[in-house]
Amino acid sequence: MTFRATVLTLYPEMFPGHLGTSLAGKAAARGEWSVEAVQIRDFAEDKHRTVDDTPAGGGAGMVLKPDILAKAIDSVAADNRPRLLMSPRGKPLTQERVRELAAGDGVVIVCGRFEGVDQRVIDGRALEEVSVGDYILSGGEPAALILLDAVVRILPGVMGNVLSGTHESFETGMLEHPHYTRPQVFEGQEIPAVLTSGNHAAIEKWRQQQALKLTKERRPDLLD
Repeated sequence: MTFRATVLTLYPEMFPGHLGTSLAGKAAARGEWSVEAVQIRDFAEDKHRTVDDTPAGGGAGMVLKPDILAKAIDSVAADNRPRLLMSPRGKPLTQERVRELAAGDGVVIVCGRFEGVDQRVIDGRALEEVSVGDYILSGGEPAALILLDAVVRILPGVMGNVLSGTHESFETGMLEHPHYTRPQVFEGQEIPAVLTSGNHAAIEKWRQQQALKLTKERRPDLLD
């Protein structure tokens, strides 16, 4: 099954971006996933291809027009893929939601611009608003790439080692433990002895202890 991503955007040239390289790019070349970028401006009907207008009630910035965006959304083949709107006011993207998306057939992503999207198209097209963090980006495109990166990397066959992601931050409910590799001594600091002991039970215990310590220090909310 191919994971299909359709991105509605004013900047289709931004896709696939970095996802066209490395493991994700190789997986796309094998047909394991695909991304199609749809130009929202193609659905404008005036000679200037206008896609935005001033906000009702006044205020700064411009708002994506609901009629234009609705036509763009409706142009995507009807299926069961979730429709997401990248938005700073959306629900925070979590690893749990990433796994849910990766288990499906794909996703339709709307990339907002300007001051945002007319609420009527959000409601009328049942868009799920998703945020990638408590900060503002220039548009939804970088956020969409972040979401797709998180999803694509855990699709079956994308990572070379199926165990590569099992101990990563958030997969276990905690932050990931520290990593070390050769040389044995670097700038006077040695690799922790337990990691070169060959005692796999002790290594696993150390990793769990370190993960818990880091989580308590940096993300205690994950332990609530």
